[in-house]
Amino acid sequence: MIQGYATRDGTLRFRVRHEGKSTAIGHFKEFQGLSLTSIGMGTYLGNADATTDKLVVNAIKRSVASGAVNVIDTAINYRFQKAERAVGRAVRELIEEKIISRDEIFISTKNGYLTHDADLALDFWEYIHEHLIKKGVITANDISSDYNCMKVSYLEDQLNRSIKNLGLECIDLMYLHNVVESNVHDIGKDEVMRMLKEAFEFYEQKRSEGVIRYYGMATWTCFRVMPNSREYVNLKDMIDMAKEASVRHKKDEHGLRFIQLPFNLIMHEAATLRNQSINNSMYTVFEASSILGINVFTSVPLMQSRLLKSNMIPTIDGIESKALRCLQFVRSSPAIPLVGHKNPEHVEENIRIAKIKPLSTDEFNNILAGLVRAS
Repeated sequence: MIQGYATRDGTLRFRVRHEGKSTAIGHFKEFQGLSLTSIGMGTYLGNADATTDKLVVNAIKRSVASGAVNVIDTAINYRFQKAERAVGRAVRELIEEKIISRDEIFISTKNGYLTHDADLALDFWEYIHEHLIKKGVITANDISSDYNCMKVSYLEDQLNRSIKNLGLECIDLMYLHNVVESNVHDIGKDEVMRMLKEAFEFYEQKRSEGVIRYYGMATWTCFRVMPNSREYVNLKDMIDMAKEASVRHKKDEHGLRFIQLPFNLIMHEAATLRNQSINNSMYTVFEASSILGINVFTSVPLMQSRLLKSNMIPTIDGIESKALRCLQFVRSSPAIPLVGHKNPEHVEENIRIAKIKPLSTDEFNNILAGLVRAS
């Protein structure tokens, strides 16, 4: 079991070693007092096989060793638990090879969706029955029509499995994975909020035990829709709920410090849609997060490569690659985008962005204004 977690001193050590040398000045951002790279690596797609495992391990090691990445994002359901295991293997090898120490790298994962185990000879429902229902962790009625579950006993089971898969003593960030979008149509908003409250209290308990450092909400729609949508969530309400949970566990500060949502050249609501209410004023997600002390990671910067066929990609001086122009836009926002890559040629192209200074605020806002006019 790898001990420790990402720290201010550790991530600053990583930054000092790379910024202005293997990476451009400005490649790092400060999130929650940590020095994190302006892109992180995602691990979503790929077959659940040993060949993909090797590609993922090598991609993580190359991305981290280059100085381009010290943020790794995964989820227990990605490749049916094999993504977490590949992350754990890569981190262990990086530490054994003395390329990094544990306190220099920030690792997040997600619980919520049902998954089986690709390393076991059981199909999906056989696994769910044998390892969850038969053992009393959940009942069939706890599973949403989107194969998600918010029951605390399930979240605890999954957290324990994630710890084992990753081989970590402590996970830096544990997300609830699309839980609002995946449950609200089955059980209604009031019941979702009640279960969110229980989940926050559970994660505050795990923070007290040193199992996780922070928790968050990895989302798809709930922060990108208007308040009249059934899937809508107001971030301020989530913070208030987290504060209540932290008080019950006698913590000075709550642990809900991160959210994740899509953001790219087409899905730019986080910067353009004023749907978040704070003290009777409306703000974008980026604005509200800044006010509330929340750090934002974003997903699908390339829309799983579909954006590369779009005519929306702006011209950016000095960057010819369409992929890098997409990444340059999203990394120049207040958020840190998570970039999925595993094929060596994609890894080499994507990590080149670390050698380029991010756009200025004015340059970013000018591109954003153009996207709004075009939409």
